[in-house]
Amino acid sequence: MIEITDVAATELKALLEAEDKQDHALRIFVAGMGCSGIQYGMALDNEISDEDLTVESKEIKIVMGTDISEQLDKATIDYIDTDGGKGFIIDNPMAAGGCSSCGGSCH
Repeated sequence: MIEITDVAATELKALLEAEDKQDHALRIFVAGMGCSGIQYGMALDNEISDEDLTVESKEIKIVMGTDISEQLDKATIDYIDTDGGKGFIIDNPMAAGGCSSCGGSCH
């Protein structure tokens, strides 16, 4: 199932505390389609339904719809801090890669 890196867990715990949302989970959802296939979004959420799948990694509750859980089976949530920006990312080895998935040029 989906895992979270130590760096991402530390950053997410700090964010939850800073926003006083320790009771929230990290929700993963489909945000759209792009050249590399499905694009996922993430948000803090405290409304979990019976149709959601909830997992825990590094003391972080992660929630997603059961319809996408299989697609994220071997995914990893990480946190990056580069010159280009910083934030949480999902590394999903199960995702289709390359520009051929959209049939056009992504350059």
